[in-house]
Amino acid sequence: MSTSTDLSRSAALYERAMKVLPGGVSRNAVIRDPHPLYAAYGEGCRITDIEGVTRIDFANNMASLIHGHADPDMVHVVGEQITKGTAFNIGTEIEIEYAEYLSKRNPSFEKLRFVNSGTEALMVAIKASRAYTDRPMIAKAEGAYHGGYDYVEVSQTPSPKNWGEIDEPRRVPLVHGTPESAMNSVVVIPYNDIDRSIALLDRSKDQLACVVLDLMPHRVGLNPANADYVQAIRDWTTRNGVMLVLDEVITFRSHYSGLQEQYGITPDITAMGKMIGGGFPIGAVGGSDEIMQVLNPRSPKYLFPHSGTYSANPVSMCAGLAAMKKFDQAEVNRLNALAERAKAGIEQAIRDTGVTASVTGAGSMFRVHMKATAPTSYREAYLTPEENKRLTKLLDHLFENGIVMINSCSAALSTPMGDAEIDLLLESLRSGFEMLVREA
Repeated sequence: MSTSTDLSRSAALYERAMKVLPGGVSRNAVIRDPHPLYAAYGEGCRITDIEGVTRIDFANNMASLIHGHADPDMVHVVGEQITKGTAFNIGTEIEIEYAEYLSKRNPSFEKLRFVNSGTEALMVAIKASRAYTDRPMIAKAEGAYHGGYDYVEVSQTPSPKNWGEIDEPRRVPLVHGTPESAMNSVVVIPYNDIDRSIALLDRSKDQLACVVLDLMPHRVGLNPANADYVQAIRDWTTRNGVMLVLDEVITFRSHYSGLQEQYGITPDITAMGKMIGGGFPIGAVGGSDEIMQVLNPRSPKYLFPHSGTYSANPVSMCAGLAAMKKFDQAEVNRLNALAERAKAGIEQAIRDTGVTASVTGAGSMFRVHMKATAPTSYREAYLTPEENKRLTKLLDHLFENGIVMINSCSAALSTPMGDAEIDLLLESLRSGFEMLVREA
């Protein structure tokens, strides 16, 4: 049996972690073979691990760090706030200032409520929809991730062996022991399929409180939804008095007002998180004044008691406001153009090498698939065992060449990045594609 003195620092840490953490981690996303990577520090768009190796970070903590690591502006405002206090049982002015700012950035945010994560934002949005409509059910797209909540976890990771027919996708639990009552409260619709989705929604229209929709769901392929599909869902919800809840936890970075700006639609409620916290835990729900009154204890329409110990804590508020002000229209445009350059370069490398692959994405995010045709639905994006094997080889190749990606081979750019970082990514991807072709 090995001892900690025989191991690298990371391996030794993992041995310790296995004794006190299930699987040695607190979030499964950091697991990798033979052990997780442990960060020593981050600076800009780079991470240095405890072994002293520095890599370019295209994961950015699952797309949450729009300004990368240890951004000087975030360090300044947070350091200043910490000397004043980190949380209070009374309100702070910065909460109001940040709400005012976000409501100017997106006119559909007539009222906002801050929470602590994207998961919590989706929970609040769904509960507000139920309270407002007095209906119990929700609808969501097959394969879409909307956080850790029983209802939105339904059919989050179905497989060919259990997902059923496309005309009526089965309700597949994510977690063993999920109550049948939760399962039966969800309508699962096939993404980007208007006719099938509308037919399924029609069957439960009198019981549906909301349709939860991500306009570019990561697990469904990180491909923007077809515009006619989004419009069809918006029209259907309006006709039937059902709330349209947009999950912009990841995609709010895609445009100045969120990815919804690209589609020209106004949702009833938007859930946000990740990058709006400036590197700190946060979530937010924005919606029409009429709907958000269900959260207002002073309103005759008050139907949803809600609170949270760390909701709107001043550290997250000041970091988030500073981050969003810094991510202005010019920076949104610059980062999106950088991502377009990366996608074009990836497409060229795919053509040049002849590798079986494709790339999807929008805004400042993109994803490489081990498929010849870019997927537009969860079933199309689902990895076969052979595709998964090839993807793992590519990710390992990138990692060995100093590139950290999200484990689906997705990238989320940060503002410290420029052409040099994109060039290094393209060089590593091209050599990775060449490797896959040689080994085919």
